[in-house]
Amino acid sequence: MGFWIQAFVGLGSNLHEPLQQVQEAIQELKGHRKLRNIQVSDIYASKPVGPQDQPDFINAVASLETQLGPHDLLDLLQSMEQLHGRLRKRHWGERTLDLDLLTYGHAEIRTPRLTVPHPLLFERSFVLYPFNDLAPDFIFNNGLTLSHYLQKVAFDLKTVKKGN
Repeated sequence: MGFWIQAFVGLGSNLHEPLQQVQEAIQELKGHRKLRNIQVSDIYASKPVGPQDQPDFINAVASLETQLGPHDLLDLLQSMEQLHGRLRKRHWGERTLDLDLLTYGHAEIRTPRLTVPHPLLFERSFVLYPFNDLAPDFIFNNGLTLSHYLQKVAFDLKTVKKGN
């Protein structure tokens, strides 16, 4: 048995019953044998980033422990997106399911396929506030706290459903 690493995953959807897409993805994470101790933030609605001619997003963050390496976890998340019919029509465009690996332990990863912590994590309210639901005392590998970043973004979300 390998060791377990804590990771945080951002979930988002704005197509084909977005709340249902996110809730189904949470159940899929909970059912995976190499993932455990899955906790889920409140679920929020947010305005889209980028093109505004698309529906609002449903967003949440999940905390989990995994035995998968970071690229294997990324592969799992991308395969889940594909199962939900993810299409990449345009940059920051609409999607049925978006799963982003936000952190992987306290690792700093920079490969052609994966950057961890997620490069846009620190400027997006729809990631920071749900992350805060789960780990308000989290300290990033740069030594800065989650509360440091929360002070830089407005709370512009609507709570849709309480977590877990």
